[in-house]
Order: sequence, then C-alpha cells, then structure tokens
Amino acid sequence: MSRIGNKPIRVPDGVKVVVGDGRLEVECKNQKLTAPIPPGIRFELTGDTLTAIRESDEKPYPGYHGLARSLAANCITGVSEGFSKSLDLVGIGYKVDVKPKTIVLSLGYSHPIEFPIPPGITMKVERQPRTIQNYVGTIIISGPDKQMVGQVAADIRSLKKPDAYKGKGLRYSGEMVRTKVGKKGA
Repeated sequence: MSRIGNKPIRVPDGVKVVVGDGRLEVECKNQKLTAPIPPGIRFELTGDTLTAIRESDEKPYPGYHGLARSLAANCITGVSEGFSKSLDLVGIGYKVDVKPKTIVLSLGYSHPIEFPIPPGITMKVERQPRTIQNYVGTIIISGPDKQMVGQVAADIRSLKKPDAYKGKGLRYSGEMVRTKVGKKGA
C-alpha cells in the first residue's frame, strides 16, 4: 500500500478544487494550476479534504497513487502558499541585478548574462547575513509551480557552478561546497 497516496490532502479556505476528466484544476485568488491524473486513479473531494483512490492493486497503479497525490498536494500548496528556492552568489567582482523581465548576472565572463524570467516566477535579490567568504547576495526565486521554481533555480545555477578550489559561483542556500587543496597546500 502506498503510504503517501493514502494521506488525505487538506484544502485550505479560499482554494477551489475541480476534479475533471484526466486533470485536477486548483484555483486561488488569481493563480490557477492544473495537474494530470494518471490512469487508474480518481480523486474524491469531501468537505475540505481531497483523497486519491486507486482502482486496482496491480502494477503500475500503486506507483501512480503516490505520484497523483503528490502532484495534487503541490498544486494546492502552490496556489495557497507558494514555493521558493534561494541561490547564494559567491565571488569577488560578481554582480546580480533584477530587471522587470530579466535577471542580469556578471559571473566573471567577458559579458554579462541576461536570463529571462518566465511568467509566473518572481525574483528578488537580498543581502543576508552569511559566513561565506566573498558572499555577494542571495537570489530568491518564488512562484506557485514547484517544478518551474526548481527548474529555473537549476538553470541559473548551471550558469556558474561552484568552483572546486575557491568555491566561487552560484550555490543553493545551505549547500556545502567541498573545496580542494591547491598546489601549495599539498
């Protein structure tokens, strides 16, 4: 039995859930998300709880059960609270600037990199108290869609991954970067 699939999802006040044919639509305020419903899984909305029910215990339905429940829970959490990821920029001379539709990063290359901000994603730059040497700032990426927030964070991080010797580059907040010893230290 799927432990995750059997957990009921609490629907907060103000969130409207519509179970359609093959998809689940979640709406709150001005945000709307849809999640696909895999075959063999159905959702029941009773009061303020949403439960995922599978039609059979044969493969592949048990695997779909937990997946469908997680997708629905992420949609409900996304429209009511939202998701966010933080990236720390570390390096002397590195800069970051957020414009209305793009984020401009100076990462030690011969040119600044302009990264377009997808619709539904908001970005801001803050300087937070960190004990990292040569810390520049933190890029906070937020939005209702968990997959989109994670993908944008991964795409920005891939522009300049942390260096193995000095730790310069973009890293997730809280990520431990193991640095190598240089020639002098060996």
